[in-house]
Amino acid sequence: MTATTEKMLALEVEVPIASFRQSRAREYAETYPVPPPSTVYGMLLSMVGEMDRYKHCGTRLAIALLSQPQKSTVIRTFRRFKKKDIHDPSNARPDYQELLTDIRFITWVDAGLDNSQPTLPERLQMAFANPASINRFGGLCLGESRDLVNAVTLLPKNYQGQSLQWLVCDENGLLTLPYWVDHVGSKDTRWQRYLILEPSDLYHPPESAWTLIQAA
Repeated sequence: MTATTEKMLALEVEVPIASFRQSRAREYAETYPVPPPSTVYGMLLSMVGEMDRYKHCGTRLAIALLSQPQKSTVIRTFRRFKKKDIHDPSNARPDYQELLTDIRFITWVDAGLDNSQPTLPERLQMAFANPASINRFGGLCLGESRDLVNAVTLLPKNYQGQSLQWLVCDENGLLTLPYWVDHVGSKDTRWQRYLILEPSDLYHPPESAWTLIQAA
């Protein structure tokens, strides 16, 4: 399926600091080196004030990195509910967490199989054209609530800027990322294998860069 320019837009996203916790991480909270498609999709829903994540299933996303985020490790308090009393000291313990700083990327959003009216790209376009029309709450985050987005910029259709590192689907890729997350358990979480390509001057998403957002 070929993306149509009428139902596609590109957004540049800048996040000073964030952590994209690996799904299988336990005591040591490792981060993915790039924001997973599921995380980017959640941020886009938040932008337009949509609380139903099933609303725009069928949307396609493509992601290209603009920066090489630096990784650091901090120690912080994590909560795991082992006791019914949420204030029980055994529910909180310090653990290590990896953080990424200077996260900058472009995401292309294509209506794809999104049958909603308006589609997600159209709602995003309306959000930029008339921000007062959006009914939402809280800060815009990429992942955890503390990982606030610094800026989101709508790019022109003929964008040509710095070299991009495309995140592309590859069945032999070493990077496995979720495109749909089961927040109740884990059995319905869906994954895709990816590669991060070397920087190039390709400014339109190749077909292999598109990820279809769909529920289990």
